[in-house]
Amino acid sequence: MRARFLPLTAALLLSACVTPAVPPPPAGPSEAPPTETGSAATTSRPAAISDKGMVSAADPRAADAGAQILRQGGSAADAALATLLALTVVEPQSSGIGGGGFLVYDDGKAEPATYDGRETAPAAANETWFFVNGKPLDFPEVIPGGRSVGVPGNVRMMALAHRDQGRLAWARLFEPAIRLARDGFEITPRLHSMLKENTETAGYTEQGRALFYQADGTPKPVGTRVRNPELAVFLEQLARLGPDHFYSGQNAAAIASAVRSARTNPAPMTVADVEGYQAKSRPPVCGTYRQHRICGMGPPSSGGTTVFAILKQLERFPLGQLGPANPQSWHLIADSMRLAFADRNRYLADPGFIPVPTAGLMDPGYLAQRSSLLSPTRALDKAEAGTPPGAPKLAEGITPEVISTSHFVAVDKWGEVASLTSTIESAFGSGLMVNGYYLNNELTDFSLVPNVDNVWVANRVQAGKRPRSSMAPTIVYGPDGRVRLAVGAAGGPTIIAQVAKAIIGVVDWGMSAQQALAAPTIYAPGDTVFLERGTALEAMAPALQAYGHKVQLRGPSFKANAIERVGGRWVGAADPRSEGAAISE
Repeated sequence: MRARFLPLTAALLLSACVTPAVPPPPAGPSEAPPTETGSAATTSRPAAISDKGMVSAADPRAADAGAQILRQGGSAADAALATLLALTVVEPQSSGIGGGGFLVYDDGKAEPATYDGRETAPAAANETWFFVNGKPLDFPEVIPGGRSVGVPGNVRMMALAHRDQGRLAWARLFEPAIRLARDGFEITPRLHSMLKENTETAGYTEQGRALFYQADGTPKPVGTRVRNPELAVFLEQLARLGPDHFYSGQNAAAIASAVRSARTNPAPMTVADVEGYQAKSRPPVCGTYRQHRICGMGPPSSGGTTVFAILKQLERFPLGQLGPANPQSWHLIADSMRLAFADRNRYLADPGFIPVPTAGLMDPGYLAQRSSLLSPTRALDKAEAGTPPGAPKLAEGITPEVISTSHFVAVDKWGEVASLTSTIESAFGSGLMVNGYYLNNELTDFSLVPNVDNVWVANRVQAGKRPRSSMAPTIVYGPDGRVRLAVGAAGGPTIIAQVAKAIIGVVDWGMSAQQALAAPTIYAPGDTVFLERGTALEAMAPALQAYGHKVQLRGPSFKANAIERVGGRWVGAADPRSEGAAISE
């Protein structure tokens, strides 16, 4: 570990872009302004404000775990890693040490550091990994059991980030999670709902059923205290023996055995697959939007490039003048999203296996060309992938993704900032459990079909490859070069939509981070535009249809967390659709 006591340094500044006048929207019924909430959301919860440190996470017990570490003198990295460990215990449906993640970290240098803990396919995996009798399985069939499991990456990512950014001893980070697992935690309404809706995976093993279900097969009631002594013991060992303990010996053998012997979709994972996993430090992807510098995670995440493309393609339009009450704003956001997702679906994959045109996808000239396709008065007939500089010939691969994952943000008294997204993919992952934690089903993020018309899909299954992700941990720097906002979300590919919306809310519409997270979400990954049901976006459906959009309503399955700098102090934000909270040091 190394000590770092420098304040944040200035980031690059660019002049603001000139925005043209935009014609009025097509005729349609007048609309009320969109609310700043989801269908059951509120922004009235007290704000967490601090001039020291803070953690915002999807569960207040996990946020408190990180805040405990800050009070002991830990860095933002230490706090984020302690939060990840606590979420393994209290939010087992969403993330944890059985999965992977991405971390974007600002330690005051010119460029943020980014850490890749994405899972990898075993050495036996190939392009037809999800085929039976020459045909790909249906998506729901491949989730439970062994074949969907990737080698978990979170613990190696934790070790790499702790080596570079940690201040406290490794073992100290485990103390809050060990207490939660040993002494118990209460089942919350959200966890109870997930247990009820995902019995197949949550109760796939005897261990899962014993932890969370009653004798009649129904979930234990809300408020029931659950103790996970098996996980407590393993976390104590991992704290004492270090990260190699996860990737060797009994735990590595247990992971490989669980995958090979699963009663559903058994697959040939080996101890060598687990032992060989390595996390990676990668360069961030950064670009400017309205004098703000947006930095995120590069491939194999599609989050950084796609969020930035959505924003940069919108830069020539005066979203600030239009405001969130104008359907034209949401029309433009939807079409920009459609273009960005088309490029994502074709080009984004593990750069160790595919020549991903990352620089081309971030190129201002290319994004200006894409932006020129956007019309202020009518929807795109069809959103197709472009040809960014350096793009190889690839077929478009679309992979169904599910709504899960967890995002958390930590800041410390030295001004360092951690934005970390962690996942086990579906709710309760593959359903397999090892040493008290769930194993991921992350390999379902690969395209199940490896080629289209004899052209390879970038995100096809290959041995040792990391599946494409939508996770989008992001840090936004203001015109003064200091961190303005750290944000991320959960929810499969809707993560990208939520993060882009939050940045637009703060930068263009002058919202607080809390208001921006609570604002309605629009999601447009293809030719259909999904509007959040129960919000003013639903009331805007006729106006968006008048632009030519195909509109469909969807429930508010969103979960985002953020911390912003306001007047020299940190202010926490948590999506009011979730059970999340921000807790000060």
